Amino acid sequence: MLNRSDTHEILKQKMQIVSFNEKENLCIVGPVRLPIKQGDFETTFQWYTWLNIDKQLDSKEQVLQGIINAELASKQQSSVLVYGDFANADSAIIRMHSICHTGDIFGSQRCDCGYQLHESMKMIEEHGCGAIFYLANHEGRGIGLFSKSLAYLLQEEGYDTVEANNALGFEDDVRNYGEAIRVLEALRSKPVTLITNNPKKLEALKSHGLLAHDHISIWGGLTETNRHYLETKVKKSGHIPQKEFIVEL
Repeated sequence: MLNRSDTHEILKQKMQIVSFNEKENLCIVGPVRLPIKQGDFETTFQWYTWLNIDKQLDSKEQVLQGIINAELASKQQSSVLVYGDFANADSAIIRMHSICHTGDIFGSQRCDCGYQLHESMKMIEEHGCGAIFYLANHEGRGIGLFSKSLAYLLQEEGYDTVEANNALGFEDDVRNYGEAIRVLEALRSKPVTLITNNPKKLEALKSHGLLAHDHISIWGGLTETNRHYLETKVKKSGHIPQKEFIVEL
């Protein structure tokens, strides 16, 4: 049985602290080998996660000592699934995926989030190198799970997704990619190609100085129950449609 000091030494080898802003650092942990199986799809990713920490916590030992009282189970942390030689490969594709409790976990057909998550994993494996950033504070385009449930109630009364968020006092999209970009910079310095239909997302990453090539579209998963949701993303949120998708709509 290892003592506490030996245990911490093992963990500190898998931790890195990077500067984020004037008040916070980010502590990145990983990689952890993560075998994955979804239906017929089976592969292994390298899993990272990160934590916002006070700027004063400038050592890995302080972070480890502080997790006991941090109540992390009551908060969401973000993750990264990495495939291939992400740091060194010339070509890598990435997805910045916003957490969707209903779509990703429960398989909800009100959106296409679960489809996009799982399809991105397959695309990255086929490409040979890439990463999925799973962003925990992006639920409902940044309004949170509870507020999202309220927006869903309004959608059942005829509001679309944009109108529902606006009616609750939110803008259509309040997501921020600063943390994810800083983690990306810590894991890779070469350009990446973004898997997205959202030009605003690509522009947001480029505005943060991300070395990004063009995007790869990821339309699919169309059902009768998410048809209006997908139409709204194209018509009101500016998402780039594919010709095949327009025909289906």
